[in-house]
Amino acid sequence: MRTVLISGGGIAGPALAFWLRRHGFVVTVVERGPGVRPGGQAVDVRGVALDVIERMGLLEEARRVRTRMRGMSVLDPEGKEIDRSTEVALSSGRLDSDDIELLREDLVRMVFERTRGDVEYLFGDTITALDEDGTGVRVDFARAPSRTFDLVVGADGLHSTVRRLAFGPEERFAHHLGSYLSVFSADNFLGLEDWQVWLRDGDIGFGIMAVRDNTELRVAFGFESGPLARDAGALRRIITERLASLRWEGPRLAEAARNAPDFYCDAMAQIRMDRWSQGRVTLLGDAGYCPSPLSGQGTSLALVGAHVLAGCLAQAPGDHTAAYARYEERMRPFVALNQSLATENPGGPAAEASVERAKNALSLDG
Repeated sequence: MRTVLISGGGIAGPALAFWLRRHGFVVTVVERGPGVRPGGQAVDVRGVALDVIERMGLLEEARRVRTRMRGMSVLDPEGKEIDRSTEVALSSGRLDSDDIELLREDLVRMVFERTRGDVEYLFGDTITALDEDGTGVRVDFARAPSRTFDLVVGADGLHSTVRRLAFGPEERFAHHLGSYLSVFSADNFLGLEDWQVWLRDGDIGFGIMAVRDNTELRVAFGFESGPLARDAGALRRIITERLASLRWEGPRLAEAARNAPDFYCDAMAQIRMDRWSQGRVTLLGDAGYCPSPLSGQGTSLALVGAHVLAGCLAQAPGDHTAAYARYEERMRPFVALNQSLATENPGGPAAEASVERAKNALSLDG
């Protein structure tokens, strides 16, 4: 049986592990975090990605835990409502759509639970070196003993360690899109009920939605900026200072960001590469083709990519070169369409039609 090491325990990695186990591979997932990571924004599962989670047996559960927005309000910088809708939410699109919006942590948990019984998980560890020869890839870990695997897949996100080790520095492939996104949770001090609010003040803005039966808020705060140093403490200070400067609820939002245990902040960026594979190593999801949250399609790309990659490996037993080539051939047009959602007329009059084309631009059985 062929052995595969997957780096990354978010959505893409465990989804790939699910499909590889179905095809008879022996799978290990290494994840830097101490366990399944909490927090994160609401994510959308759309188009062909809905078919993927249905085939995984997760569709009904995803529908049960989906967000239940009744609508949204758009506020001016003083907090006065200037627009509202009960048909569309900025986080997810039309409320009568078949698409599913759910919290990222819920989807991660669902996929993990489906794989934990027959997939080896190494939490609290990371890859430090890859050494490939004709028979496999010797992998060194920060904590676990070195091991050799037939194949290695980097599903470890925008700042992928596997990509850096196999392809070179991140700077070669990352394209900054001119802004940053922070996501964190807070108590529902606004009293929102299945509702979300959006506000923009100059070059900063945010969206807030009620989750967890309206007991909690999930805040997504964005600001325009060139590239900043990847310093978690400095980024949190920047966010709290900018939130505090807001005219509406600034102090309470700043305090929530300062104390949030699940605080996250990173650049809006895309990963663009001429190839996703090098020898026995390949990349999946944000590690190889991050579209940025501006596209709304990162989760769908991860789920679809996992299904396609596993299928290609199963259809070319023992020939990873052919499998990787077929994976790229099938996924590249789909990736290009979805990445373009973040760079070509985002939010403009053609945006909704573009999303519809992109989310259904690949057949799982092709």
